Amino acid sequence: MDDPVAEIPYVIALLTETPPSLQLSTVNQYFTSDASFTHPFCRTGSSAHSRYLIERIYRWYKIMSPRITANVHSVSFDEKNLVLYVGLTQVFAIWAIPTHRSEVSLVTVLHLSPQKDSRDHDKVKYYISSQNDLYQTDQFIKFILPWISILVPIWQFLATIFCVIGSYLFAPVTWWEEHFQDHFTRPERPPKWSDAR
Repeated sequence: MDDPVAEIPYVIALLTETPPSLQLSTVNQYFTSDASFTHPFCRTGSSAHSRYLIERIYRWYKIMSPRITANVHSVSFDEKNLVLYVGLTQVFAIWAIPTHRSEVSLVTVLHLSPQKDSRDHDKVKYYISSQNDLYQTDQFIKFILPWISILVPIWQFLATIFCVIGSYLFAPVTWWEEHFQDHFTRPERPPKWSDAR
């Protein structure tokens, strides 16, 4: 990609809404050969030929749902860290289950790898070196059990009520942490952000 922010909606459309041959050429054109892919249901890791696994994942995705529609709502590019954040919605319908139709929202985090253009060495092209699809629990459950996905928000609201009650019941712990927190300050630093690459 020459301009990741402008081009990523088109790339996503090519990956999700085109015939198999064009989908395959899109993976080969826009992903590095050692690119990784992370999703709630699958993961490739990064290796010399991991792009092949990404090809197969996208292929199976289209076999399960031949008609996928995706709509990109927002794109943000962290140029310093070469990370592209894409907010999108998609409709996924398994052909073998006529009643199955899932409308899901997600944020896709794409780590980019800049490389000099083979034709024009003054230009830089960006390739996807890592894709991480982030779904809320109520969204990814729609893929497998769409008719019970309504239970997830109910469970989440119940957990919120439990948090409120627990915060009052264990108020002495809050007081204790407030007065003695310095005793538990750890000198080590948090791990470096990797975003499941």
